[in-house]
Amino acid sequence: MRRERIDPRQQKGWWAGPWNSDLAVVVGWATAGIDAPHRHQRMTEIYLIANGTATARVDRQTSALMPGDMLIIEPGDAHTFLGSSAEYRHFVIHTPALPPAEARADYVSVPRAEPGLA
Repeated sequence: MRRERIDPRQQKGWWAGPWNSDLAVVVGWATAGIDAPHRHQRMTEIYLIANGTATARVDRQTSALMPGDMLIIEPGDAHTFLGSSAEYRHFVIHTPALPPAEARADYVSVPRAEPGLA
């Protein structure tokens, strides 16, 4: 068994992935929706909203998120968060799990216009 806990001093973090386990996915969390437009070439991101609310932008569509929602972002979908409430918290799963260097290369920053923002 392994138990992990959110560090309240951090805005986000990663709990498990190929760097410290044999999991086929990467598991992380965040206490804020971060506005950083990007896309992934290989990874699918699955967000599980646990607390608070947020607004996400995925390929020119805006989505209001609340506890109990799941947001799946396919490879190639430009996305970002536009804002989140003070009590916001989500968990995120990346699949496939990529080693750290490959995961960094898979993250591609995009201009704000790509997800349909000014």
